[in-house]
Amino acid sequence: MDEDVKYGFTKEELLVFGKYDVSEVEVKDLALKNYICLEPRYVPHTHGRHANTPFAKQKVFIVERLINKVMRKGHNTGKKILAYNIVREAFEIIEKRTKKNPIQVLVDALANAGPREEIVRLKYGGIAVPKSVDTSSLRRLDIALRNIAEGARRAAFKSKKSIASCLADEIIAAANNESRSYAVAKKEEVERVAKSAR
Repeated sequence: MDEDVKYGFTKEELLVFGKYDVSEVEVKDLALKNYICLEPRYVPHTHGRHANTPFAKQKVFIVERLINKVMRKGHNTGKKILAYNIVREAFEIIEKRTKKNPIQVLVDALANAGPREEIVRLKYGGIAVPKSVDTSSLRRLDIALRNIAEGARRAAFKSKKSIASCLADEIIAAANNESRSYAVAKKEEVERVAKSAR
């Protein structure tokens, strides 16, 4: 098979946003390795084909999942092209600041922002008792993506900073495991509550 042709595309066509190579990205967290899809897409837009199939979202390219989370609330609802441009601009900011592949920075951020344990409420004779449980890898990834997008949205609300720069800040802070990141702070809070409920 030709080195420059993979998945039926040339190497240039497999670059995310025409710039970033996915082949050099490494998932360091083994629990998330099977759930972070790094199969590149020429255009990260599957038109919701995964929506009604259980566990199909783990086959959706990770950048598209981030785009979908950015699209969910506020002024961005349903505007995929707007969300696409926000993520593309955020990736450019991340590359400029960190001098690393922004997809690698995103993968590191997701590994740091996903809680490893949570609590469930069990009823014992009318009394609700919190119980600590391990979080599945797929849920860890969902929560991390949601909190990163939510943190960027909160930072940009009533602020002069653009949503793209807020998203870049959030991803970089989560990748560095800094507690000023909204996603990492939420994860630590959830894990602290779960630890007390063991």
